[in-house]
Amino acid sequence: MNQDILKEISKQDYKSIADRIQEGLVQRISDTSSKGVIFGLSGGIDSAVIAYLCHNAIKEKTLALIMPDSKISPESETSDAIKIVDQLGLDYKLLDINSIHKEFNMILEPNDRALGNLRARIRMNILYYYANLKNLVALGSSDKSEFNIGYFTKFGDGAADALPIVSLYKTQIRELARHLGINETIIAKKSSPHLWPNHEAEHEIGLEYEQIDAILYCMLDKNLSLEDTAKQTDIDIESVKKIHQMYQNSEHKRVNPKAL
Repeated sequence: MNQDILKEISKQDYKSIADRIQEGLVQRISDTSSKGVIFGLSGGIDSAVIAYLCHNAIKEKTLALIMPDSKISPESETSDAIKIVDQLGLDYKLLDINSIHKEFNMILEPNDRALGNLRARIRMNILYYYANLKNLVALGSSDKSEFNIGYFTKFGDGAADALPIVSLYKTQIRELARHLGINETIIAKKSSPHLWPNHEAEHEIGLEYEQIDAILYCMLDKNLSLEDTAKQTDIDIESVKKIHQMYQNSEHKRVNPKAL
């Protein structure tokens, strides 16, 4: 693929980006008269970036929820999440959702994908329980790549009061993470929502994030046609069409429910 497109995407002023988001977090708390923010911390790069941004701007007003399902969540992922909150000194709660998921599983008809997405919706319920209890703003960890192809669970990890990093592609998130001083092992880790065993985002989508970002950037930011996007990125037209179809099909996830 065309590496110049990736350089164009990645070449940003990450100090200014971090400052803007951090100021936005402070302003959001003020605008809502809330006591702080809450977010789910998985140990992956997106939520790690949010943890560092919150630490820099509103450390004493931040609550992180670590919510593994011990049946499928890798121990290393939970360990990384705990290391992050310990290193940053953030207030956190560790809640294993396995027993809750089991209760649902006992009474619902089985379907692997639906039960996988249920894990994200259980986490959302817990997140909003504590947001309600403590008067906190719920932060979502969707980035621009996943948000625009709909790679999140509707009313699950897609539910939030604010989306701090949704203006940044995954490749930009990685550079912002380096600017913030996040450990390279977290930056290089394969992205996964861990909704079922051995769940990897790029494997499920069928493309690497560099390709996804390049396609979305040309389609959305440069407003190019699918054919011109394929030419600009040096990515085959079928892959471009696939990402475009995911973008179109997931529109319902990005808008409020329509009145009929």
